[in-house]
Amino acid sequence: MTSSHDEPLYVISVVARMVGVHAQTLRYYERAGLITPSRSEGNRRYYSERDLERLRHIKTLMDDMGMNLAGAEVALKLMERVADLEQQVQDMTAEMRRLRAQLERPALQEGRKP
Repeated sequence: MTSSHDEPLYVISVVARMVGVHAQTLRYYERAGLITPSRSEGNRRYYSERDLERLRHIKTLMDDMGMNLAGAEVALKLMERVADLEQQVQDMTAEMRRLRAQLERPALQEGRKP
């Protein structure tokens, strides 16, 4: 299921203006594998809000932080990996809490201290 954040809404010319780059730059980013816009049956590119965020992030890395395209790609992959690991930690923490609560219930029911 896709969220509204992933819904393809914008054509390439609109995205180019919103991000502040040329449409050709967006095509280049796509060829480089940095972005993968949705395609219509007529093969037109459509970008989502998530795509826009990623493009703005790429632009910031390159323009404000002085990275080249390869550096921006590595930085993005590392940030995605960190986000994935943070989600795993949150999931494991929630599971530990659930298991602890499950273990404490029988002790409370018998009048024992956990």
